Amino acid sequence: MNNKESHIISVFEHESLYVHKGEKIRLTDDQLKSLQTFYKEKDFPYYTLVHKGIRFCEYVGVLQVGNLTIEILPKADNNGLDHWRKMLIGMLRSVNSFNIHSPTNSDVLLKANSILDLYFELFINETESILHKGLIKKYRKIEGNQNSLKGKIVFTKQILSNISHQERFFVSYSIYDKEHPLNKVLYKVLKLLKLINRNQNLKSRINALLLNFPELPNIVTDESFFNRISYSRKTEPYKKAIEISRLLLINYHPDISKGNNNVLALMFDMNSLWEGFVLASIKRFNTQNIVIHSQKHKLFWQKSGGYAKRMIPDIVLTNVSGKTVVVDTKWKNIGEYNPSDADLRQMYTYSKFHDNANTILLYPGNETKYFSGSFYDENLNNVISNTECGILKIAVSKNIKEWQKLIFETLSSNIL
Repeated sequence: MNNKESHIISVFEHESLYVHKGEKIRLTDDQLKSLQTFYKEKDFPYYTLVHKGIRFCEYVGVLQVGNLTIEILPKADNNGLDHWRKMLIGMLRSVNSFNIHSPTNSDVLLKANSILDLYFELFINETESILHKGLIKKYRKIEGNQNSLKGKIVFTKQILSNISHQERFFVSYSIYDKEHPLNKVLYKVLKLLKLINRNQNLKSRINALLLNFPELPNIVTDESFFNRISYSRKTEPYKKAIEISRLLLINYHPDISKGNNNVLALMFDMNSLWEGFVLASIKRFNTQNIVIHSQKHKLFWQKSGGYAKRMIPDIVLTNVSGKTVVVDTKWKNIGEYNPSDADLRQMYTYSKFHDNANTILLYPGNETKYFSGSFYDENLNNVISNTECGILKIAVSKNIKEWQKLIFETLSSNIL
């Protein structure tokens, strides 16, 4: 899909974009160079470079390169781009990537052309709400020359700076204003949105916020800055806006050389997202008192004098009768094929370290179907054991709630 007016390209994961071929979708030379430069910045898994193009990996989300927005969507069946855009947004909401307060009756006011538009609007919603309630203030210390006496004189600097200007005073005093670090972050993001936003429906709201926002100095916003932020009762309303700010500022890569092909990357690992979505689905519909463990560590090997190795299954479920099932999620449609040897060996190990518990490999698919399977008994040659390693395929539903309910009910009925 190629939207020339808004410069939006939508593709599925593992697809490719080229400069020299493609019936409707092609990159320009400058866009490809920007993506190649971004690729060189660090070893990241979003895409690989191919001849005169790029090939996307298992990461989904959005890349903005100058005026071009590339939306990478997941795909597990034959449904089209519009369906998977809605499903991706629903999956992100389910794992709290979109758990954003909105002061309006609707979380999304506009029909976003891309996930990027949705993030922008959620940030605008949050910032409008904060501005309406009033920006927080804090005391800050000011030192400098003044033409009138205010605060206390700093005598050492007064002598050094004003020995020939006795009409001036080098003073130190405190002021209570809106120059708070969190306000600076919001202001910085608003200026960034003014630069990179391509959605005309959001333009006026961004300009209105900038008009009503106090002009604040720039602030360095790296990972360490955001890691140091702690919230109090007064600053708690800022939390969601700051979370989106972090996502935007950390993933924005300005084009220093030309300035017209800046790159913004908001990308999500589909394997991690699928795992989180399945876990959220189980929790949402769990009315059977199933005990749920996520990322439960178990030690399984250690080098003499070295660190221990851990195994971390995705999900461990235990029902009221004590039956335990280890679930490992895999974001791939295996069709009629068997799981890989590596996946089966992994599940065998999980089973052994959970008291020979049954295990299951959970995949998305074109239909919902459970295939039973069992390991051989390691103590008896060519004899099937009672330990199962089943394959569960879950068909993609029409909406997120139906899909989550199907995941839980199928797990419950076939496994627990």
